[in-house]
Amino acid sequence: MRQVVPGPCPACGTEIEYLYQTEDIPYFFEILLISALCPECGYRLADTQLLKNAEPSRWELPIESPEDLNIRVVRSMNGVISIPELGVRVDPGPACEGFVSNVEGVLNRIDRVIESVIGWTDDAKERRNAAILRDQITDVKEGRLAVTLRIDDPTGNSAILGEKARIYPITAVECDPGHDEHG
Repeated sequence: MRQVVPGPCPACGTEIEYLYQTEDIPYFFEILLISALCPECGYRLADTQLLKNAEPSRWELPIESPEDLNIRVVRSMNGVISIPELGVRVDPGPACEGFVSNVEGVLNRIDRVIESVIGWTDDAKERRNAAILRDQITDVKEGRLAVTLRIDDPTGNSAILGEKARIYPITAVECDPGHDEHG
């Protein structure tokens, strides 16, 4: 199903079109893709929502071989992506967009962000650490380094769609280990 709904741009108030489209992912369930673009101010919206009863959830996938790069990933605009073994964590910000991709696409997105860090920082240590991280991502893609792809989503609208993927309910907010929850 594809439906276009007019409405105001939340940034500037210009009348824009919001596109709502459902996609059926084989052997899984339907998702709703929502998008909009304001030609006046450049505001963009892209989100995905699972069309099922969704509870806060954590998806985990061990990435152990190049074949795992083809596993489909659905990340809503609320999903937090992490690869604990690499110290990578991608928190959603105000301009965060949902997407449907695969594991390789997620790794490529992370790699592009790291590449931009190398381009804008003058700090030699940051540049060196970023280069090491990019090499590790290459090792993951080539099957030389096993890691875990994790998506935590308080709305339950993210998923990793592969037989090896596991889902766990999120029942409490986890505390950042670098911060004392009492002060």
